[in-house]
Amino acid sequence: MTQDTWSIGELADGTGVPVKTLRYYSDSGLLPVAARSAGGHRRYGPEAWERIRLIRRLRAMDTPIATITQVVTGECSLGELVATELEAVQERLTELRWRQATLESLNDCPGEERLERLEILSRVQRLPQAHRALTDHWYRELSGTMPGHRLDIMIAMLAPEPPRDPDATTALAYAQLHVLVSTPSFTRWTQDHDEEMRDGPAFYAQIDEAAALTAAAVVQGLPPGSGDAVNAFVSAHARARRESDTPAFRAHLHGLVSRSSGFDPRLERYWGLVGTVTGGRVLNMTVAHRWLTEGLSLSIADAARAKSVF
Repeated sequence: MTQDTWSIGELADGTGVPVKTLRYYSDSGLLPVAARSAGGHRRYGPEAWERIRLIRRLRAMDTPIATITQVVTGECSLGELVATELEAVQERLTELRWRQATLESLNDCPGEERLERLEILSRVQRLPQAHRALTDHWYRELSGTMPGHRLDIMIAMLAPEPPRDPDATTALAYAQLHVLVSTPSFTRWTQDHDEEMRDGPAFYAQIDEAAALTAAAVVQGLPPGSGDAVNAFVSAHARARRESDTPAFRAHLHGLVSRSSGFDPRLERYWGLVGTVTGGRVLNMTVAHRWLTEGLSLSIADAARAKSVF
């Protein structure tokens, strides 16, 4: 092409885009007008050809005209458009996968259970709101009882993100978490320390150490018993209460933790559901609690046997 400007008809002939569509693009500001003819008709420069190609490619991806306008006017870059569209597609895919998992869960259960299961699964069809509801519940229960960084860790464990690609079992387990926390009789989180406790940061630092050691032992399948995990657990409580680590204190502590909510079957079920949702990536805290409690009991028995020898 040797000419500098083209009429809208010439653009239509050269691009295959109808004149009516090109006129709409022009009126919308998508096609820059290079000049006007003597008769007042719009003439378009070389950039119009590239602009039309870009518009056609974006329209082929079902990109809205308003979004295309933002790109061609520089309000957002093509890279930003791609990133935004990709995020929207991923969110939509997640919604569809959850719908598929929900339908599979409903299809796999006996007919007489279907309505009840539908009621359960309907709680988590709006994923962002469902996750926020679970998170808000545990922040209400735990805020003010532990340092901020530990609170965030516990909330992340107790309120896992819904998986992006769930199966029927995972979707149902995630919905059942919401059922449990909305049950009035559901045991609230109880702390295994009392008002006499002081020096909270140091206490939680040692509790974190005990938790890490316990998690490692549970994952390895080690039996409960005296050792570093139990010692760290006892040391944290003894230090917080300004007590010494004695057999008598261990017996007292054993009584406290044995009565705590760690053994509540509903809380145990909750942690089991968390494990299902996360694919086992979150330690079942009830299992860890039971392991520590049994290890503490065995350490008391070991101390009593040692004392009897002497």
